[in-house]
Amino acid sequence: MAGNNERNLSARHERAEDVQSRARSMTGAELRDWGMKEVAYFRTITHEGATLVAIHAADGTPVGIAEDEDSAVDAILEQDMVPTFLQ
Repeated sequence: MAGNNERNLSARHERAEDVQSRARSMTGAELRDWGMKEVAYFRTITHEGATLVAIHAADGTPVGIAEDEDSAVDAILEQDMVPTFLQ
């Protein structure tokens, strides 16, 4: 069973790399129209003195909060979306 989970995680990471590569070659207009259900970005925020990670849909709609970047990436991948860090 662990081998199957590792393959699934590997496939997700490969898909993420492919999509990120594709995104680098898109125009601004293409990026605005693409990825609403495929891409989520995350960034660190401070809320009531705590550092958290906000997760947003491609259009900027807030969709979740995570305790750390690893948890944010896991949450995004679980939704079959590609995580992108916003600086």
